[in-house]
Amino acid sequence: MSNSYSSNPSKKIISPSDWDEKLAEVNISKSDLNKLVMNYLVIEGYQEAAAKFQEESNTQTTVDLASIADRMAIRSAIQSGDVEKGIEIVNDLNPEILDTNPQLYFHLQQQKLIELIRKGMTAEALKFAQDELAPQGEENNKFLEELEKTISLLVFEDTAKSPLSSLLDHSQRQKTAGELNSAILLSQSQDKDPKLPTILKLLKWAQTQLDTKCFYPKITNTVTGEYE
Repeated sequence: MSNSYSSNPSKKIISPSDWDEKLAEVNISKSDLNKLVMNYLVIEGYQEAAAKFQEESNTQTTVDLASIADRMAIRSAIQSGDVEKGIEIVNDLNPEILDTNPQLYFHLQQQKLIELIRKGMTAEALKFAQDELAPQGEENNKFLEELEKTISLLVFEDTAKSPLSSLLDHSQRQKTAGELNSAILLSQSQDKDPKLPTILKLLKWAQTQLDTKCFYPKITNTVTGEYE
């Protein structure tokens, strides 16, 4: 720290002892930390870890931990291309999720169409698009544009050469699964994203701001909390 300070004498320097003293003044309860951990475990779908953590820390959650298994089964089904199975589990869990979210339902049907195209089932894909997706497109121009882009994959004998070939990537399945997962979490009055990664991003941003103003014991390992 001293070498950097000598080359930038205009910056303030905060010693490790002063830094530790300031940190000691920050009051963060064990309960709040436990809630952060539980929030992460629930949203990311670690059912067994969440149950064990709840037992050991006595940290409660408003989510029925048994529902985590259903949510992970839904995500797994979509990511493996079995959209119908994913929809079936969602409707068993809470039919209102799809009934009240037409965009999500369209994207699931779109993903089903993509899976038919992926398998080379051209006739089935066209019929499904006409019967299931076209009526939705007639009521929503955005849906119609997305349907047309998806159907355009059939123009290419080798879909990998299509400018929209990314629709066939695994990342498209993940995108659809993520959208559905967020909707399920919101229906359970949960955050759609865990708080912990957001806090780490804020930490990184705060340190970047401090870098321009002073020298301080910068955290170099967010896992152990070690700083330079």
